[in-house]
Parts: sequence; C-alpha cells; structure tokens
Amino acid sequence: MFGRNAKSEIDSLVGISARIEGDLCFTGGLRIDGEVHGSVIAAEGADSMLVVSEHARIEGEVRCGNLIVNGYIAGPVYSSEMLELQPKACIVGDVHYKTLEMHGGAMVTGQLTHMQTGEPVFHLATAELSEA
Repeated sequence: MFGRNAKSEIDSLVGISARIEGDLCFTGGLRIDGEVHGSVIAAEGADSMLVVSEHARIEGEVRCGNLIVNGYIAGPVYSSEMLELQPKACIVGDVHYKTLEMHGGAMVTGQLTHMQTGEPVFHLATAELSEA
C-alpha cells in the first residue's frame, strides 16, 4: 500500500503442495504458498519481492527487499525496503526492516528493529545576511 513498487512482478511460485528442503535463492519476484525448510534469500543489489501467502510456512532466515507476509515464518527476517505484515502473518524471530506496515491480527514474537540506511542527516536552517 504505502510506497509499494508498482513494477514489482512475481516471476516464480512455490505451489501449495510443494515442500523445499534446503535454501532457496531468487531474483525478481517470488510467491510461496507451500513449505520451505531452509533460508529464502533474494540476490543482493536486485529489486526483489517476496510474497508469503497465508498457507505458506518458512522455517529459516528470510532476506529480501520487499516482503509481504500473510503466513508463518520461524527465523530472522530482513527486509531492506518495505515489509507488510497482513492479518494472518505470524513471525517467530527477530525482524529487521526499513519501512513497516502492520495490519491488525499480525503477530511477531521477537524484536522489531528499524534498519538505518547511513547516518541520519540534519540540516540547520540559517538566515542569509544580505549586504545593503
């Protein structure tokens, strides 16, 4: 909703009856409806989108740019851009995010940590003196 990248598309799908044992690396967009027992990690430097549906279950670390969760994740979560936790989302693990949107009903058992991108920048307003 807020700040979503309209050009993000889902390229790949892990179907509801699929079960993956081991790490899953992806680029672009990925939707998971099944189970993954291992880490789910997007390629660095690429614009990535991961959708974890309400039927999905991930047991492992999750790292990506944009993440929408409505299922279950057991493990640390790192979202370098936008994280949306929908009403049926359940995360058991620490969550690191840049931007967070959390709907009523979503649950996180762990720490929520805002990731700073670089040093905060402060600008002081100064009045310019004009010479007469």
